[in-house]
Amino acid sequence: MTPIIRVELGRYDYAVAGEFKFFKPGPDGRVTRPSVLVRLMDADGREGWGQSVPVPSWTYETPESVLSTIEFYLADLLIGRDPADFAGLHAAMNTAIRPAFSVGQPLAKAALDLACHDLAGKQRGVPAWQLFAPTRPAREELVLSWTVASPKRETVEQQLAEGRARGYRNFNIKVGAPQSADYDLELARRVRAFAPDGFLWADANTGYTPEQALAIAPKLCDAGVDVFESPLPPTQIRGYQALKKQGALPVLMDEGILAPEVAAEFIALDMLDGIAMKPARNAGLWPSVQIVNQLLDRGLLVLGSGLTDPDFSLAGAMELFAWSGMTRPCALNGPQFLADSLLGDAQKPRGDVLPLPTAPGLGFTPDPRAARCLSIVAHAN
Repeated sequence: MTPIIRVELGRYDYAVAGEFKFFKPGPDGRVTRPSVLVRLMDADGREGWGQSVPVPSWTYETPESVLSTIEFYLADLLIGRDPADFAGLHAAMNTAIRPAFSVGQPLAKAALDLACHDLAGKQRGVPAWQLFAPTRPAREELVLSWTVASPKRETVEQQLAEGRARGYRNFNIKVGAPQSADYDLELARRVRAFAPDGFLWADANTGYTPEQALAIAPKLCDAGVDVFESPLPPTQIRGYQALKKQGALPVLMDEGILAPEVAAEFIALDMLDGIAMKPARNAGLWPSVQIVNQLLDRGLLVLGSGLTDPDFSLAGAMELFAWSGMTRPCALNGPQFLADSLLGDAQKPRGDVLPLPTAPGLGFTPDPRAARCLSIVAHAN
């Protein structure tokens, strides 16, 4: 074991391409996707990179809260630590910032988890997925799904045309407030007609009430939707149970799935048919592997999704999804909506196919802009 001797931290914001309703212009008028980068250094000079991807409209964490959480509460915990001690890392982080009903500051913790997986993989000379338990052969590539998300019909048509031009065959749509039920059904029918043989899932981002979700689920099924993601806030336990019992569509949870303990409770309460996994939201790879194992053991659906992940956050999701044996298209739309990358073209899909890297750790090295945004926040004496 070669211990961690330094933690560096900084913010890097990515330019956004096109229109995505969850990203709003800042005070300067620019639309960006904020992120927080972490770099660990071990005693032999090896680096481990991690990333947090907060969006306040999706998660309760902000870029500012992630920066302060890591700098003032978590960074010192990594000094002298074996980067491969993932259980010990999460125990220490969850002691410093206690879980309540869910994990405290999971997006901040995800950055450190990813950086430790990157560093541990480099120390052992293996890709990050080979650190997961149980080990199994990983898929060599992932098929991606194209996101259609706009309350404007003309923008929807532009997004469909662009997806087809880039070679995408499968689509996911954003439904729920502030869109009307009639608009959502029209959107589902339009996308199904556009891609009659593709996999189509509808993601409401918790935008329906239980009554609305129960009313629209059979209609979405008739319109050709294959799965229904996050129709309700995770606190609506009885609503999820009613949707699961209705059985019009497979019900996926996403928001609210922040830890293996939470997933186990929701599974036991018969609230879901599967989970749209997001390691960026689940405090990183180590907890996410446990959640995937729970789902596979029970024959439930494991789908891959993300938070418009750039670079290292995307790399972590790729490692998890390839290891899980995922065969359905993954809604990883970072390559769709981000106009910048610290990795050049290394994560550029070939059509709608994203190859899994074979290099150790998370598999990528960033360009010099990544290091320029960092400051040392913890180091060995």
